Amino acid sequence: MAIQKLLSLLFSQLVLFLQFLDLTNSQGLQVGVQVGIGLTTPQGLQLGFYRQTCPNAESTIHDMVQQFISSDRTLAAPLLRLHFHDCFVRGCDGSVLLNSTSTNQAEKDAVPNQTLRGFNVIDAIKSAVEKECPGVVSCADIVALAARDSVAMVGGPSWVVATGRRDGTVSRASEALAQIPSPFANINQLKQNFSAKGLSVKDLVVLSGAHTIGIGHCFVIINRLYNFTGKGDTDPSLDPAYAAQLKTICKPGDNTTVVAMDPGSSTLFDAITTML
Repeated sequence: MAIQKLLSLLFSQLVLFLQFLDLTNSQGLQVGVQVGIGLTTPQGLQLGFYRQTCPNAESTIHDMVQQFISSDRTLAAPLLRLHFHDCFVRGCDGSVLLNSTSTNQAEKDAVPNQTLRGFNVIDAIKSAVEKECPGVVSCADIVALAARDSVAMVGGPSWVVATGRRDGTVSRASEALAQIPSPFANINQLKQNFSAKGLSVKDLVVLSGAHTIGIGHCFVIINRLYNFTGKGDTDPSLDPAYAAQLKTICKPGDNTTVVAMDPGSSTLFDAITTML
């Protein structure tokens, strides 16, 4: 019973965080406004924005996400991460989807985004929606809805997603590099990253809980396993048994291998997670 209550609390906090994280394209982070009991929506967005112009938009997006998750449950984490990386730079405007040009390196090619996945899913969903309602549904809304639906499909929470985002036309790798939290950041640096977006330490903790699904890359933790202080040692804060387990997977100099963030249930959104 205690675990169930904890799980319920974590889910509700993640829902609140994701609603709070939602951004408008031009105004930055927006505090939710009440639109009903227990229901909030970011300023400038509407529930059921496409009800008249593309009534099947959300069901089409849901069905497409279901197709992909049914064949590959590991896509849930990348779709959630894609949404976060989009929102942390210029707001939830789909700018992470834009390609680089001969005169501009886009967010997609910034170092923090080079391990993003799920672009093919968003492209497929966009194509399906365009067949029904050409030029109506934004890619930014598709990313937000796909993140919500994919999390729910692997056992996580669902939340109300207000729509009406407009796709951004500006995408700069330099902004992504400067603003997206680094996987090498310490707690003080992470707190600063979140504070700069108007987010609290509680928001940071809640988002970290989303790592109950997904993978980590060995190159991020190699130094903690083999050379933490430059003397060939292991980070003493790591559980010794877990560190030993990781060493069987991640070898010195390994830049390609990945490990489950939550060993044994990395495709199930549950309440117990092992944080690297």
